[in-house]
Amino acid sequence: MIAFHFPPHSGSSGIQRTLRFAQRLPAHGWEPIVLTASNWSYEHTSPALLGDIPPTTPVYRAWAFDAKRHLSLRGHYLGALARPDRWRSWWLPAVIHGLLAIRKHKPDVIWSTFPIASAHRIAATLSRLTGLPWVADLRDPMAHDGYPREQAMWDAYAKVERRVFSSATAIVTVTEGCAAYYAARYPDAASRIHVIKNAHDPEATPIPARRALPRDDKAPLTLLHSGIVYPWERDPRALLGAVGALLAKKPELARQLRIVFRAPGDEAWLSAEIAAAGVGAVVSVAPAIPFREAVAEMLDASVLLILQAGNCNLQIPAKLYEYAHTGRPVLTLSDPSGETWKESQRLGLGPCAPLDDARAIEGALINLLTRPLPEVSPAANEDYVARTGALAALLDAL
Repeated sequence: MIAFHFPPHSGSSGIQRTLRFAQRLPAHGWEPIVLTASNWSYEHTSPALLGDIPPTTPVYRAWAFDAKRHLSLRGHYLGALARPDRWRSWWLPAVIHGLLAIRKHKPDVIWSTFPIASAHRIAATLSRLTGLPWVADLRDPMAHDGYPREQAMWDAYAKVERRVFSSATAIVTVTEGCAAYYAARYPDAASRIHVIKNAHDPEATPIPARRALPRDDKAPLTLLHSGIVYPWERDPRALLGAVGALLAKKPELARQLRIVFRAPGDEAWLSAEIAAAGVGAVVSVAPAIPFREAVAEMLDASVLLILQAGNCNLQIPAKLYEYAHTGRPVLTLSDPSGETWKESQRLGLGPCAPLDDARAIEGALINLLTRPLPEVSPAANEDYVARTGALAALLDAL
């Protein structure tokens, strides 16, 4: 299993997919060997999930220089060193470690997951050198309309993508829309494309007993976004504008509403946007906390918040499934034609509004403030128990 995002890396919910598959595949007769990056390759680390790695699972860590942190001079680095990702240097050490692991453990299948793109480059090389079948897992689509925005990066992604669809024995996406998109784009590969959705982990994050929503006349309505905010893919500025408009009309709402962005990534950028919108009295940025503490915070929020732009219509944030099991309502700010909006409505998570429509968002906030919060049933079946069974069945077929 080749995955860049693996404990002790923190800050990406993509960790959960590889980690939970690694935990549960042995119950289906498959023994994982994990190939990942050295601990120092990660910008942010936490020991919180290290104990969840099965003690019988071999983990190989190959060094990977981050072009931004390790290969820059006065804050600048060559773009070629960061294409198709900032850890391009991971390829050679990981291939060497992978060949040693294959020689020792004699695995039957190679599985790799994107992001990041170098994982697929490593898998393609190892598959070619050893003849082992390769399953390429796409947690997100790679090169598509509007993403990546930089042409050189788009070209680099497209090159890796073409290799995936020409060489991989099977390709797995996490949404039906993404599978259909790639089946049309690569018709010769259509029969090799499968869908295994993201999920939540029922043991690390058990579904809570139904309890009253934390809402009374004295406590403010608290909206929580837990996870990374990307300026181009999860742009919060229309939301901030909606909050500003509400406060201009009804200043008393400053006592009734709180919005928290927990571990958004670029905290300086988001804090500047909050200040520019003049909503610092209501909207705040909070630092990262361990995974299980983050889940506990979700359970105590009034409403959970998902952001997903139209240029990501083919994907669904893994965070949505963590939210879905809590039984808390979710305000989904997305594109009505996108997979995130559709999945939120399928699961009955709560109100939706277009991410870039401040007036619609303002209306959704007014409804949340003035009406009883919607009742939401925890999505108990959206978990990695079922998802791992689907992956094991695919591996069995190979």
